Amino acid sequence: MSITKARKQAIVKEFQLHENDTGSIEVQIALLTERINRLVKHFEKHKHDNNSKRGLFSLIGKRKRLLAYLAENNPESYKRVIQKLGLRK
Repeated sequence: MSITKARKQAIVKEFQLHENDTGSIEVQIALLTERINRLVKHFEKHKHDNNSKRGLFSLIGKRKRLLAYLAENNPESYKRVIQKLGLRK
């Protein structure tokens, strides 16, 4: 369940902080969210794919750690990212 190159570039362009930014926390969180959403759709069809579920839990944990770091170090950016991605209610 990989992300197409065009979709990845669109996500990076939307969340980048400056022109050459491809690895900031905000971009990483957005890319992880896209991968997580694709895996969730995959599980609607393939409920017993336990190996991929393990990968999904790993991605969720990584995103959670990155969000915690961002919330601690840059609360304004944290609020903007979760609002754009629709992660919290």
